[in-house]
Amino acid sequence: MPDNILLIPIASTFNFNESLWFLNRNFDDCLHTVFENRVRKALLINNKPILIEIVQKDDFLQIKILRGDYQEEDKSELLAYVKEWLDIDRDISPFYELLREDERLSYMEQSFEGLRLVGIPDLFEALCWGIIGQQINLTFAYRLKRRLVEKFGTRTEFENEVYHIFPSVEGLSAVDPEDLKGMQFSSKKAEYIVGLAEIFKNGKLSKGLLKNLPDLASRQKTLISIRGIGIWTANYALMKSLKEQTSIPYGDTGLMQALFNHQIIDHKKDTVPVMKFFEHYAGWESYLVFYLWRSLSKK
Repeated sequence: MPDNILLIPIASTFNFNESLWFLNRNFDDCLHTVFENRVRKALLINNKPILIEIVQKDDFLQIKILRGDYQEEDKSELLAYVKEWLDIDRDISPFYELLREDERLSYMEQSFEGLRLVGIPDLFEALCWGIIGQQINLTFAYRLKRRLVEKFGTRTEFENEVYHIFPSVEGLSAVDPEDLKGMQFSSKKAEYIVGLAEIFKNGKLSKGLLKNLPDLASRQKTLISIRGIGIWTANYALMKSLKEQTSIPYGDTGLMQALFNHQIIDHKKDTVPVMKFFEHYAGWESYLVFYLWRSLSKK
């Protein structure tokens, strides 16, 4: 096998096409490019920009390094990133057993078979994305993210296409919030993002730090103590970056719509029935949220 190709074995319950669907939901995401049966993404591996292409080959995902100074010592970090990003190693059969017990949701096992919780392994990126998306629609949020990434992020080129990497903590901590305001960020969001970058840069927050905390409540408390991070952003980041399985972004508009569509709640502001409903999915709450979001588009 060529040195620039790696293989990851996948289970029958992993559906790469569902991952591609999620990554290509008609939003202008600047951090990956989806083609018919593959995705390309630029990453920083051991602080080096590397462009990869992922495609399914029978019972494997093939990772091809298209560009970058890739060395053998980078292999473990690259494999770990892809596995975490696409949640490849998780056994989701217990989740499907729970779905089968609810006639309102049992269709999901077949309709979305093999869908995994596509994450954001970089905690800083996940929190920034949560802040960017606060109180605006997704289309505008993706537009703001693109402006931020293109202005302050790292880039690499391949076959006349540009591939972007999210800005570093060091880079964004040095940004003047006025520059972000000039890109249509609100004053508050500009301050929140720069302030968050400074916190990461000073070592006051990291993914490792959160992982070492004893439980979800302590992780939530740590995050919401930071200016600009409320409980929704905290839960979203914990769900997408730490793959915290019990994290529920209560109050999320899409989640409440999906629950209403499935006649689980009578009104979109009902909160007590939501908490009661999720009790049956203990340990799989985040996966259920992800599948409910998926249900908003049956395509």
